[in-house]
Amino acid sequence: MPTGPLTDYLPFPDLVIHLNKEIAVRALVLVIAILSSLTLLPTAAVGQASVEDAVRQAILDQYAFQRENLRDMPGTYSQEGSVEFWSSGGLMQQVPMDIEPREYEVNTLTVKHLVVIPLSADAAVAHMYVEGAVHQEGLQPVPNYLTRSTLVMVLENGNWVMRAAHWSPIQGGAGTNQTAETTN
Repeated sequence: MPTGPLTDYLPFPDLVIHLNKEIAVRALVLVIAILSSLTLLPTAAVGQASVEDAVRQAILDQYAFQRENLRDMPGTYSQEGSVEFWSSGGLMQQVPMDIEPREYEVNTLTVKHLVVIPLSADAAVAHMYVEGAVHQEGLQPVPNYLTRSTLVMVLENGNWVMRAAHWSPIQGGAGTNQTAETTN
C-alpha cells in the first residue's frame, strides 16, 4: 500500500487510493461548497441585520439632530440628490444634495413604527410615521404634523443618505405647507 502525506493520516487509505480521481475531486468540491454555504448563511443574516440597524440609527439621528439643533442635519442627501413627494402635495421635487438646511422655530418631530427593509449591502427602504409639531422659519406652523413616510436610503462614503422619499399626510394630521420651485 502506498504511503505519503495524504494517506498517512486517513482512516481508510486503501479506499482513497482506489477512488477515481475525478470522483474524489467532485466530492471535495461538494464538501467545500456545503461548508462554504453553511458559513455564508449566518454572515448574510448578520449583514442584513447590520444594514437594518445602521439605516434605523441614521434616520433616528437625523430627527434627533433636528429637534436638538432646530435645523436639518447636513449631509443627509445622496450625491445624486433626492427625488421626493412632499406632504404638502404638488408635483415631484428634485432635492439637490447641497440644499440649504432648513431652520426651525419649533421641531418636535419624532419617528414612530420605523421598519427598515434591506435591499442590499448599500440600499434599503424605510417605512415610518412622523408626528409632532413643526414650524419652519418663514412658513406657517404645523401643530399637528402626522405623515406616513417611505425613504429610499443608500450608503455613500460610509453614510446612509436619502435618495428618494414620499411623505403623505394622515387624516386628522397635516403635512407641511412647504413649496419649492420644480426643476422638471
